Amino acid sequence: MTDGSSTPDQQALTKIDTTVPHSARIWNYWMGGKDNYEVDRIAGDEYREVAPNIETMARASRAYLIRTVTHVAGACGIRQFLDIGTGLPTYDNTHQVAQRVAPEARIVYVDNDPLVLRHAQALLTSTREGVTDYIDADLHEPERILAAASKTLDFDRPIALMLMGILGHIQNYDESVSIVRRLQAALPSGSYFVHYDSTDTDQALKQAQQGYDDTGAVPYVLRSVEQISRYYEGLELIEPGIVSCPLWRPAPSETDIETTDVHGGVARKP
Repeated sequence: MTDGSSTPDQQALTKIDTTVPHSARIWNYWMGGKDNYEVDRIAGDEYREVAPNIETMARASRAYLIRTVTHVAGACGIRQFLDIGTGLPTYDNTHQVAQRVAPEARIVYVDNDPLVLRHAQALLTSTREGVTDYIDADLHEPERILAAASKTLDFDRPIALMLMGILGHIQNYDESVSIVRRLQAALPSGSYFVHYDSTDTDQALKQAQQGYDDTGAVPYVLRSVEQISRYYEGLELIEPGIVSCPLWRPAPSETDIETTDVHGGVARKP
């Protein structure tokens, strides 16, 4: 981390619970990472037995992040990113993708998991020209996130707000909409909203998610595409709109694309 990042809260690291599966660690496991525990691997395997497509979903979600950030940093010219719900660093994280396009890009990651905090401080480093910072905060407190992010990002200039696979952790749907609105309201004109979440369109996925929720882990609510669409109200969706993530501007070389139960889109604030 660079340019004024805070020292990791050592007391927070003692809060890592290795007895209950955790979504960020399971996602890391599905994507081939090593930052997970046996309890996560067991939960991940049990989930996959019921919904075999979950690993494809995980990898499709990361490919979608790469394409959307590349587009927003490149074609849209955005140089500031607020990525809330960072998860564990794997490959082609937001700052790496954005700073490949624009080395001067400034990225603020937000998460409230102590294991993510530890890895973020060590691994989410910046180019010399840019800035990468980390905020230990909860999505339930958007105003606190915005206040902390304003120390690194200039809210008078366009920002890409990224909520990637995180809104399902807000149990109450109306609250999730309220949080999105409050975050978007703080962004200046010309900013972008970049998002995806898992949908309730597959019975096997719903069954697997219920089994995961029953372990005592923080639940994740699968929502309809119609519900997800409300997050984009008042914004200008860019083509192809809200779609299954593999269908969002795939490379021309990609053929026989397999859709997944993860939908998202990119939209501009007028």
